[in-house]
Amino acid sequence: MSYAGPEFEPPQPRRPRRGPLTVALAALVPGALLGWLVYETAGGSGDGGGADRANVRSSPPAASSTPADDGKKPGASASSRSSAPAASGPLKGKTVVIDPGHNPGNFQHTSEINRKVDIGTNQKECDTTGTSTNDGYPEAKFTLDVAHRMRTLLQEQGATVKLTQDGDRPYGPCVDERARIGNEAKADAVVSIHADGSGAGNRGFHVIMPGAVHAGAADTRAIVAPSRDLGERVAGRFGAVTGSAPSDYVGGGTGLVTRKDLGGLNLSTVPKVFIECGNMRDSEDAALLTSGAWRQKAAQGISEGIVSFLRG
Repeated sequence: MSYAGPEFEPPQPRRPRRGPLTVALAALVPGALLGWLVYETAGGSGDGGGADRANVRSSPPAASSTPADDGKKPGASASSRSSAPAASGPLKGKTVVIDPGHNPGNFQHTSEINRKVDIGTNQKECDTTGTSTNDGYPEAKFTLDVAHRMRTLLQEQGATVKLTQDGDRPYGPCVDERARIGNEAKADAVVSIHADGSGAGNRGFHVIMPGAVHAGAADTRAIVAPSRDLGERVAGRFGAVTGSAPSDYVGGGTGLVTRKDLGGLNLSTVPKVFIECGNMRDSEDAALLTSGAWRQKAAQGISEGIVSFLRG
């Protein structure tokens, strides 16, 4: 809309000249009103008058339900893989590695992610693109968002938190490097975040735990028992917090599955599990997975399972 400028009015009769006192009062009144407004905005004297002030929250508010809300801070770089200095809390001195499955850029690097790496029992692709909902919301975006939410929650408990990737590399890392990151961190617990791509009508979550493998570079015998403990606690808290049921297509209704063909588990020397948070190819599960509020619950449930495991 254009601005036409002020309209001109006919000359008005000359007003009587104001006296000095009148002029002084006219100057003082606006200043006093401005000072009063600033005072009230700042919250008054502080004598119990803070009821109308906004409360400071220790955690960020729940994110919007739009899939585009990935919870990532602008300008994240490789340095963001490590957490900020841990706060004091029940997990002080504990290290947690979160492994956001896949990478949003994997589909642009097919030759790199298709190369084979040694997983002990055999060779397997470096990584995959992951799955997506029928509307195109990618698993890699889901996993990174949940990982960011978990990082915040676990840091509040005093843990040192590291991510295997933070959207700061063009593809990967490969499954053997993902395991190595947890091993080198001497992590007390590692959880790999995923969402499944099963057939429509299959619903629910499941936690994947390592089986006993002793072949080549893989030797999981020492971590099978603690990983099962971790897996049971994560599954229990995840179901309780999200309200989701265990998978109705794998695990026999327990929500627990043991596998020996996953490099990220086979090559781990520290307690580690995967969680498939739901089936992206089922419309009902997809409605949950694309909800920011539900992803916050997912992060809360997984984190509570980790806390339970680490506190024994």
